[in-house]
Amino acid sequence: MTVHPVPAPGDRRRFPMYTQEFAADPHAAYRRMRDEYGALVPVELHPERNATLVVDHAMALRILNDPVSFPADPREWQQTVPADCPLLPMIGYRENALRSAGREHARYRASNVDALRGVALHEVERTVRRAARRSINRFCARGEADFLNEFAKPVVLGSISDMAGAPNQLARRIGTSMKAVFEGGADAEQANNVLMKALQDLINLKRACPDDDLVTRLIQHESALTDPELAQQLVTVFGAGYEPTTNTIANTELRIQTSAQVMDGVSSGALSIREALDEGLFSDPPMANYCLSYPPRAVVMDDHQVLLAHQPVVISLAACNNDPALGGLEQRLGNRAHLAFSTGPHACPAADMSMIIAQAALDEVTEALPDMRLAISPDEVRWRPGPFHRALAALPVSFAPTPPLTD
Repeated sequence: MTVHPVPAPGDRRRFPMYTQEFAADPHAAYRRMRDEYGALVPVELHPERNATLVVDHAMALRILNDPVSFPADPREWQQTVPADCPLLPMIGYRENALRSAGREHARYRASNVDALRGVALHEVERTVRRAARRSINRFCARGEADFLNEFAKPVVLGSISDMAGAPNQLARRIGTSMKAVFEGGADAEQANNVLMKALQDLINLKRACPDDDLVTRLIQHESALTDPELAQQLVTVFGAGYEPTTNTIANTELRIQTSAQVMDGVSSGALSIREALDEGLFSDPPMANYCLSYPPRAVVMDDHQVLLAHQPVVISLAACNNDPALGGLEQRLGNRAHLAFSTGPHACPAADMSMIIAQAALDEVTEALPDMRLAISPDEVRWRPGPFHRALAALPVSFAPTPPLTD
């Protein structure tokens, strides 16, 4: 059998995933990638920082369900990159379940799962609906708003902060720095430092004033996490909870506004908000490319390509969800078999909570502002660059001015 390594930098072109051009139309890039390379694509996550992107759904499932051949611990790879590499806040080693393997991963994941188990989902829904009405009341009389920044962001951050027991000012510090970390730009390292300081402040607050909240449960967990470990668990809580859930809401609303089939379905009642969310998670998952692994030894894949040892392998959740082998939009509507929350041992443990937040927020705004429409043409929509997320810069909408809602 002849095997071939994924092309090295000098062999064939690598696809840059950090540019504004990629952010503007990643699906066209995924199609070109698949046409040119098949399942495994050589990419750049940042200039001169290479990885292999998986764009085949079946191969993604194999990798995500094989933590022995594809562990998530990046430490060997990390020794080969500068300490100030702007990718490290997103994909470098952390003492949490997302960036660890084996017993270490099991310990961290258990603390997260147990802490989340104490969250009452019906209370989360009530919190979201109150936060949504407050946000709507700030702009409903104007007849226009930035749906992303005036609605989705404050609703999600307020809801997660309430669950975590974080005061508003501290929550805003966490949210602002988390956004910069996701973008992976030149200020990512500084943003990470600000983030870690804010999370430590939250830990100190909860040690001094424990309550029935997620952070207190993490502090009191039987795994006896150290303060640095606690802070890293909170990176996943706020990282997975804030940015991706915010973008799920905004991306779904954009999908409703720009897809006649989805809009007609929601307007007529033939398609529920939950079904529209799942369709959006198929089409434009908020974490478009993530779930990194670092094979400890070379792995020969089905198409006889070799994934080299200690080199990052990235799952394109967006490309895999839109793999032609899965069929088109008709097959996706009402289908929850997407990879937006990953699968296998690193699947998101807060998927249900994220969907409750997103659905409750969209339910409230759809009921309050049923005539809401995109205020710009679809080709004027702008996406934030970055190799990992699918995130709008803004989402201007308009609607008939409406009196404030009452509780």
